[in-house]
Amino acid sequence: MPAFVLAVDLDGVCGMHTEAFRRVVAAERGVPEDSLPLVRGWNFSEWGLADGEFEELHRIAVIDYRMFREMEQMEGCSEALWRLSDAGVWIRIVTHRLYVSWGHRVTVSDTVEWLDRERIPYRDICFVADKAMVNADAYLEDAPHNVIDIRAAGGYAITFDQPYNSQVEGPRAHDWAEAEEMVVELLAEHSGYVSRPLPGMDAGSDRLELRTRDTA
Repeated sequence: MPAFVLAVDLDGVCGMHTEAFRRVVAAERGVPEDSLPLVRGWNFSEWGLADGEFEELHRIAVIDYRMFREMEQMEGCSEALWRLSDAGVWIRIVTHRLYVSWGHRVTVSDTVEWLDRERIPYRDICFVADKAMVNADAYLEDAPHNVIDIRAAGGYAITFDQPYNSQVEGPRAHDWAEAEEMVVELLAEHSGYVSRPLPGMDAGSDRLELRTRDTA
């Protein structure tokens, strides 16, 4: 029998992208971080970025500052995903990060290193721009255009709440506790799915204790 596949975005869902990028922009511009508001639109217009400046600053953030390796995790993300994985959810990481020219090696290696260090479970990973083409039973996504495209293609997308996606209609999860609850409800509604523990890991292991020990 098939597994229930949950496609999970990284930036703005698992990782605190706005906060990490703000540190880089503040350092490069020589301005205080609090001069760059966390409540911002999708195009960062509140930060006063000129045309093309976002792309260059983001390239610097990824290549020079190794932002994808140093980004902080969203509160509750790892623990929620482990519980979902133990319940039989097939976690598929789906992210559009390969848009920095000549930086793919750094992007991929830092992404995988971050996932391992933060103890985020996943069974496969896709680096893709058109997320609607990825096969999944549900999607957890923050980018407004991706949510719209996924739903237009017939997919079920949960909007992970961020200031820049407030105009997108529900279903919406305001944090990982709500996201987990919504996925559990979806899993219960779909019959025929079976629990498949992640290979190499004992079901029910105390992942929080392991993560705390490894990062101490």
